[in-house]
Amino acid sequence: MVGTPGHRGHLPSPSALGPDARETALASMTGASGEAELDVLVVGGGVVGAGVALDAVTRGLNTGLLEQRDLGSGTSSRSSKLIHGGLRYLEMLDFALVREALQERGLLLTRLAPHLVRPVPFLYPLTRRGWERPYVGAGLALYDAMAMASRYDMGVPRHRHLSRRSVARIAPDFKADKLAGAIRYYDCQVDDARLVLTIARTAAAHGAQVATRVRVTGFLREGERVVGVTARDLEHDRELEVRARVVINAAGVWTDDIQEMVGGRGALHVQASKGVHLVVPRDRIRSEAGFIVRTETSVLFVIPWGRHWIIGTTDTPWDLDKAHPAASRRDIDYVLDHVNAILREPLDHADVEGVYAGLRPLLSGESEPTSRISREHTVVTPVPGLVMIAGGKLTTYRVMAADAVDAAAHSLKTSTNLTIRDSITDRVPLLGADGYETRSNQRVLLARRSGLHVARIDHLLSRYGGAIDDVLALIGERRVLGAPIEGAEDYLAAEVVYAVTHESARHLDDVLTRRTRISIESFDRGVAAAPQVARLMAAELGWDAARIAEEVDHYLRRVEAERQSQLKLTDQEADEARVQVPDIV
Repeated sequence: MVGTPGHRGHLPSPSALGPDARETALASMTGASGEAELDVLVVGGGVVGAGVALDAVTRGLNTGLLEQRDLGSGTSSRSSKLIHGGLRYLEMLDFALVREALQERGLLLTRLAPHLVRPVPFLYPLTRRGWERPYVGAGLALYDAMAMASRYDMGVPRHRHLSRRSVARIAPDFKADKLAGAIRYYDCQVDDARLVLTIARTAAAHGAQVATRVRVTGFLREGERVVGVTARDLEHDRELEVRARVVINAAGVWTDDIQEMVGGRGALHVQASKGVHLVVPRDRIRSEAGFIVRTETSVLFVIPWGRHWIIGTTDTPWDLDKAHPAASRRDIDYVLDHVNAILREPLDHADVEGVYAGLRPLLSGESEPTSRISREHTVVTPVPGLVMIAGGKLTTYRVMAADAVDAAAHSLKTSTNLTIRDSITDRVPLLGADGYETRSNQRVLLARRSGLHVARIDHLLSRYGGAIDDVLALIGERRVLGAPIEGAEDYLAAEVVYAVTHESARHLDDVLTRRTRISIESFDRGVAAAPQVARLMAAELGWDAARIAEEVDHYLRRVEAERQSQLKLTDQEADEARVQVPDIV
């Protein structure tokens, strides 16, 4: 029977990153379990690091991954959540980057992750009569043509010209009276943190060892060659050594810090650019489509996000705390001012449910503002045995990963007799892709058998794809897990348990901010849901009452620190408020 308990028994699947999987991975990587040294060790658990691990392991390389915090806890969970070609790069004449990104968009949408990536319509407003419509139309025609010329299906409708009357019908809250019309085009969106997690779990399913909360502290050397790393297990406060034939650094905005560990040798310099996004309820803006609006320095996206809108972003240099970039009141006012310029009913601070800030790792130019620095990536090998990759964008993570492993393969060939095959990740569906279409067709049947509403099944399918069976099995075993979370009714209790047993969640913050989006999708930032979520986690992780209280208290203090930082006018003041509550260990 589909989705009934016992369909896989109680043995964990190879992709399950549960509480025991971390210890097993560390034992394997450190040689404590008798395993041979790694061929490739990846440093960094963002989208690029997870992608590198998947690329390497599917080429037949013995692969490990270390992440100092949680999977996707930095840049890769704080983006605009778009899988797109990058319209503004057309104006920069960066055709190669746009073509590459559009090809990856089609691949993710139609083959690799159809359960996670979905089309979303956007309106490009036209404010000038005459030249603007043919100019923008030509750009979007080229955009579509590049997508159609890809080796993969385009997967989204082509652009369409709209009159001012059509815009008023599609987006009644848009100031259509000042428009000459618009052009509707399509890109795609994804829950970025879930994409990272799914890539990492897919890598684990193919044999990669994945361990979070492990900070790399230095490199092991034999002469000039890097032969591994020293690291600290932050959960158990112990020193580790992990030996590997090649280390690939995919640490994003921490690239310069890692580079310093090899004496500053390397050709990369990464500049962090802060991007701030606001989340508001869907009913605050009546529109069937998102919009993209030009600003004086960049573009502003208004993006549909379930029962919410995501609005952003800013693009400013950041040289303060990398782990917790803070959004200031000035950032929030900037976004509100620019979106209000196009809305009939302006938004104010009371309309904002959530705020998040992320750092883009940009390869710095000579004196360019961050909004002009290209998102293209670079791979370098500063010393033998060490590969470093930086730059790029969420959409092209797979290409970046393949380039990094190609560089590692060159190093491996010169030091071993290994035969390294070409990348195959364009043909490796991510966990949940297989079975997704079938389960989608069975949505009514699944609802009937599980006792859940069809809308709940749709929600689970959009997050887990074919792996929905595992979540439904939990509910079949414990009916109470089919109930919604108090204070965050969009999510089920089963999703919290699954986050612990299968998705490497180890702290309350992991679940409320990344396994779910409760922290930005509710006005109280997840405060009401925190106690119940902590209790659900405790049953799987063996927490006692004191530990539950500690996790909840830390989360409440974190929320308050973020709220305080968002009242401060400057980056410096916002940073000082936010860093008062560091990560829990």
